[in-house]
Amino acid sequence: MDSLKSWVSDHKLTSIGSLWAAGMGVSLVNNSRSKAPLKPSLRLIHARMHAQALTLVVLSGAAAYHYYEKCSQEEMTPNNV
Repeated sequence: MDSLKSWVSDHKLTSIGSLWAAGMGVSLVNNSRSKAPLKPSLRLIHARMHAQALTLVVLSGAAAYHYYEKCSQEEMTPNNV
């Protein structure tokens, strides 16, 4: 788990980009299996929207994790007064 955490920390943009691409792929596959026939352009638009929503959720989670990690580090270090 620590190795994955350190890799993501070192390669932030790569991990976010790969997550976005994976979200696009999963959404495209899911839209192609739907019962209602959609134009390819609509499938692509829906896939992009789903991938962007997933990316926003992950970025929000990463920001919250960074905030709480920073707060916990500040609590652990004594104030130099």
